[in-house]
Amino acid sequence: MTSIGGAAQGMVDWNLAVATATRLVRPGPEVSRDEARAIVAELRRHAKSSEEHVRSFTRMATDAEHDTPVMVVDRPGWVRANVAGFRAVLKPLLEKMHERRGGGPGGAVLGAVGGKVTGVELGMLLSFLASRVLGQYETFAPPTKDLPGSSNGGGRLLLVAPNIVHVERELDVDPHDFRLWVCLHEETHRTQFTGVPWLRDHLEGEIQSFLGETEVDPMTVLERFREAASALAGNKTEGADDDAPSLVEIVQTPAQREILGRLTAVMSLLEGHADYVMDGVGPGVVPSVGEIREKFKERRAKGASRLDMALRKLLGLDAKLRQYRDGERFVRAVVDEVGMDGFNRVWTSPNTLPTKAEIAKPADWVARVHRKAES
Repeated sequence: MTSIGGAAQGMVDWNLAVATATRLVRPGPEVSRDEARAIVAELRRHAKSSEEHVRSFTRMATDAEHDTPVMVVDRPGWVRANVAGFRAVLKPLLEKMHERRGGGPGGAVLGAVGGKVTGVELGMLLSFLASRVLGQYETFAPPTKDLPGSSNGGGRLLLVAPNIVHVERELDVDPHDFRLWVCLHEETHRTQFTGVPWLRDHLEGEIQSFLGETEVDPMTVLERFREAASALAGNKTEGADDDAPSLVEIVQTPAQREILGRLTAVMSLLEGHADYVMDGVGPGVVPSVGEIREKFKERRAKGASRLDMALRKLLGLDAKLRQYRDGERFVRAVVDEVGMDGFNRVWTSPNTLPTKAEIAKPADWVARVHRKAES
């Protein structure tokens, strides 16, 4: 007999998602075998040197118990790692969707067919994203034989070598400086989670609460995937409009809106902090940081094409761009007001994290956290 958990996981054919994304993802830039080895070795060196740069600048301490590995991967490697993470995080939602669909006549057949359709569509979306991500701290990824993670439940830093090389060539910037600059950003995320042990569990709890509250009909989720897949093929879904909500914005309950507001604030903090640190450390160790930052900021803002911008909207990636901007402003304003040690009170507990409103008004966070601590 198939368990509910097993059947629910069958609602997405994960192996097919990996196979589809791997088949569709565009090849990386042309490099010789010797060049590839040298790039991987340099990224590993930069990742290691970034640890001290970031920890010295942020004054955040980490310990070996919560350390996580750094991996340099290609585009298919990024896909495999993310599918493993999705599979773990989405399990409660898939179980809920399976229970809601029920076990009516033909349910097993529909589930198998639906799982393959969704697997293909998820694979198409991952193939799009796999050529754009420079680096990623995988917070919830479970460790596997091929993809090691922390012994404390997962977590690993991925550096996507072909994408880094592609962007440094596209921007025409110094490749060695650019590689270190990217590593500084990603190492900041690694430091956030290894230096603040409660942060991972807090985020996971919020995400699981969000998924547990969902009342989304399975067909609505499938329709979003189909809209995205249609956009990837260069078609416009009949009846779709440019203002359609992103996948993340399928929120139907007040509880979910509250949770999403808190998650948005935390992600703005984490992304903005990484940008702030990257630029703060940069001038001392990355000679061409000013040129890199200017060119990269322009690239990030405009997107690569109209199709790229449409997909960013559909997937909620335009919201991520706002998180970089708003979060960096928050961090800069707080550090200017109370210094780095004063800012680091943000990592004390979930209660000291900024709210979404405080991200927009840093002075309100300073007043709440510092006044309370000093009273």
